[in-house]
Amino acid sequence: MTRIDFNHDWTVAPNVSVFAELGGGAARARRVTLPHDGMLELARSASSPNGPSTGYFDSGAISYGKTFMAPEEWRSRSITLEFEGVYRDAMVYLNGILVGQRPNGYVPFRVSLDEALRYGEQNRLRVDARAHRDSRWYSGLGIHRGVTLLDQPLVRLTPGRVRITTPDVDDARAVVEIEAAVSHGGIRTATLELRTRIVDSSGREVAAGSQPVTITRGRTVTARHRLYVAGPELWGVDSPALYQAHVELVEDGDVVDVVTESFGIRTLRLDPLQGLRINGEVVKLRGACIHHDNGLLGAVSLPEAEERRIRILKSAGFNAIRSAHNPVGPAVLDACDRLGMLVMDEAFDMWTEGKQPFDYSVSFAEWWERDLEAMVEKDVNHPSVIMYSIGNEILDAGKPLGALTGRELAEKVRALDPTRYLTNGISGFVATLTDTIPMVQAELKGVVGGINDAEGIGKAVIDRIGRSQFVTDATAESHSVVDVVGHNYAAWRYESEQDAYPDRVVVGTETNPKDIDENWALVSRLPHVIGDFTWTGWDYLGEAGLGRTVYPTSAGEWAGDAYPALIAYCGDIDITGFRRPASYYREIVFGLRTEPYIAVHRPVPEGTTAVGLDWAWTDSLSTWTWDVAPGTALIVDVYSDADEVELLLEHHSLGIRPAGPANRYQARFTVPYALGELVAVARRGGVPAETSRLRAAGAVASVDVSIERPEGADVAFIAIELVDADGILVPVDDRRVGASVGGARLLGLGSASPVTDGSFLTAECSTFEGRAQAIVADIERADAELTITVDGLAPREILLGR
Repeated sequence: MTRIDFNHDWTVAPNVSVFAELGGGAARARRVTLPHDGMLELARSASSPNGPSTGYFDSGAISYGKTFMAPEEWRSRSITLEFEGVYRDAMVYLNGILVGQRPNGYVPFRVSLDEALRYGEQNRLRVDARAHRDSRWYSGLGIHRGVTLLDQPLVRLTPGRVRITTPDVDDARAVVEIEAAVSHGGIRTATLELRTRIVDSSGREVAAGSQPVTITRGRTVTARHRLYVAGPELWGVDSPALYQAHVELVEDGDVVDVVTESFGIRTLRLDPLQGLRINGEVVKLRGACIHHDNGLLGAVSLPEAEERRIRILKSAGFNAIRSAHNPVGPAVLDACDRLGMLVMDEAFDMWTEGKQPFDYSVSFAEWWERDLEAMVEKDVNHPSVIMYSIGNEILDAGKPLGALTGRELAEKVRALDPTRYLTNGISGFVATLTDTIPMVQAELKGVVGGINDAEGIGKAVIDRIGRSQFVTDATAESHSVVDVVGHNYAAWRYESEQDAYPDRVVVGTETNPKDIDENWALVSRLPHVIGDFTWTGWDYLGEAGLGRTVYPTSAGEWAGDAYPALIAYCGDIDITGFRRPASYYREIVFGLRTEPYIAVHRPVPEGTTAVGLDWAWTDSLSTWTWDVAPGTALIVDVYSDADEVELLLEHHSLGIRPAGPANRYQARFTVPYALGELVAVARRGGVPAETSRLRAAGAVASVDVSIERPEGADVAFIAIELVDADGILVPVDDRRVGASVGGARLLGLGSASPVTDGSFLTAECSTFEGRAQAIVADIERADAELTITVDGLAPREILLGR
């Protein structure tokens, strides 16, 4: 199989009718490189019908075009296009003929080009995509994941059908079963040889096998190898050892087709007495829910961006991700395999009942089986994937017929892949919402802000309904059809339902970051609870303002999602990859950090009140630089697992406060603001131990630039920071930033600000809390460079080339 990168030399334009084209009303197409997100190019406005869900981006429909030569030799070949993901309702045309479609915007699909190709000529490919009030978050628009052309012989290894499992593993050897499908698109009966070689990470061959395979025209047959690897290296979170299987189809001594697949050797076990075991060791899932977008790149999925995100998440203490709420892209799985990150891959955000007027529910009945097949086929050889989720907060899940749908989905996945576990992220409140709407409306009558009431009345109603016996009974069948019960925001059920359901294994599929200390205590203490997935590990576009704290001049309605809000602002890590205070708190709760961490609450402007929705951590920063008058009282939290913490300002003790688990790992101080150095000292058994420091910054003196560019990568991530003369970040003097590139391509420029009317696609932005980010690609020339300009500062020129 020859895999050809098909991401270059495309055009994109608004999708208009052929009649508009005849009348000259078609917009000029422009050249793009895939992956591409057309939504970033659409207008944002306060009047957008999508509202804060998509960050006020309007809906759109676009068409991609590509012209390519089909050589004469392709007449005797099988030519297929492989799309990793097109959002949404993709329609693929070759020379004006429909050759494939896919409503789901997140699953991979393949399209055979054979019937419509014109050999020896230029061929015109067109891909239409559209997004229209179909998502609860920022979806992006277009071919947002990669495209590959597959060139194969007529008798070939079926794409996506080389499957590797390790059903029997011990210290001495591992059984590796390789299942390969062979397809015949030719005329005559053929007998070929199927050869398989397994090599370890050093390239050493550790097992091999071969067998004859006979196949007649129009047929697909399955051949299997059962091979044995002696002394296997096991794949795990701390040692992600990978092997490669080279599967070859040989005819008359010549290799006519070959597929290479990476895989890992590991075992999974699950029970309520020991929980989840990987390779015989108990593993608790320190989980992060993540959306699919990549911050300044929008929905674009680049391997370098996905690997960077997984690496940062793991360095922050997470060992698992949940793909919220759609199948994750192949590049993410590749990164998780290499870096040792566990994956819960989630199929759907809705089944038959929609959450938006034109969402996937309109296609679910016809497409769900094919979409599950695509998800499992994508995942099956990735050792990082340990669990599938068949849904998130599904509205159908609290009804008997909805539970029947869930059973059908679960059995479909089990038939496709019995080697992994199943869950369903159920919110008892959402699952029964259609039955409880009258009750909720009655309780919220006259409440300002309704269900999102900042005083917590709406949350109290949700909690009360969620804890009811009605919800327990209504969701019992849906929970029973999966292997692991997934609870969204219902940690109180972990222990209370243990007697009634002693065989249940439970995971917190979605939890509030403010509850991590209490939740993690339950996860650690209860064997049947295997982990916690916070909302969210990495911040994301859309659901704009969800985690914002705002400061109205009166105790009015929360308006953190008002235009031009763009980012949810509830992630442990912001969209540029910078860790926020919640991330360090979580690391301490996980038992992975002993150094204390200082977080200072944002000053509340005089005459205002802090108002939030409780979806995020405190509105705090790790800085001692504030634009307030000396003596202003500031709240300072010190996170620590130590018994107590002492806080000092310029060597003067401000007191000792208890910390550690008994005090939710926090010691709180009220400190009059003064220039100088703030020092937190963890005290263990009355003895000073670890320390951390914050020093007030002076005026902005320069721009500091740091480059992340892995060896051999064609993409660089550039962190831009405003610093004083001593290199200390200045978060209170944001300025305009400009960027220009030579010998490369600027993919994005922006910041993690939750509110902006700027575009990531322009060469200008403002810093947020002293920081911005630039992303540059196509760094081909040795003299490729990036020039950063900041108002009031000398420009910085950075050499990017090899």
